[in-house]
Amino acid sequence: MTPIQPLSRDQVRRVDQLAVERYHMPSIVLMENAGRGAAEIIYKSFGQAGKATIFCGTGNNGGDGFVIARHLHNFGWAVRLIVTGEAAGMTPDTRTNYAIVEAMGLPCTFALDRASQPTAVSEIQCDEVVIDALLGTGFRGTVREPLRSLIDDIHSRPKRAVVAIDVPSGLDCDTGAVGGAAIRADLTVTFAAPKIGFSQCAAHVCVGRIEVVDIGVPRESIDEIAASR
Repeated sequence: MTPIQPLSRDQVRRVDQLAVERYHMPSIVLMENAGRGAAEIIYKSFGQAGKATIFCGTGNNGGDGFVIARHLHNFGWAVRLIVTGEAAGMTPDTRTNYAIVEAMGLPCTFALDRASQPTAVSEIQCDEVVIDALLGTGFRGTVREPLRSLIDDIHSRPKRAVVAIDVPSGLDCDTGAVGGAAIRADLTVTFAAPKIGFSQCAAHVCVGRIEVVDIGVPRESIDEIAASR
């Protein structure tokens, strides 16, 4: 099988759109496939009975984080969620997956402002995997407060490893530029295809090892979109 060609931000959106419109795949199925695939890679990379703190935003990247939390829990991991926005501001699919982890009773802390974030971060243990599901491929520009300081706080804590979901938060997936602050991951689990910005020199310190998750979209469609650049 030939390697999957990297995609741009707009191409990733077209992959999702094509999956929904041409192949009748509900967007929440794409999120489930992405999150479960990421959880399986994390489990294989770090073993059984692990521990994870998962940082979730309110966009679809955060929804991926909620799916990951559920599956890691089912794999026997101890998971803790830190959410950086109100539930009312979540995208519909993210809100659905938040409701699932809430019903499961998984530990979840809302750290909405600069006053509450340091306490949440201070509970990270040195044997934990930190999972970044804050900002996804839609990010561009500069990371705003309080997320910028939160990223700095995460870097300051001893931890087992950092895993970025789809793209390290604060990294522009098209240019590889860092928006003032960005997660420095040991492993980036990205969806459908690598992103074109990952190959840029500035991005190398952020992405670490890259693993691609198949989200169920036919390979021919991804190739079609990649060829249209």
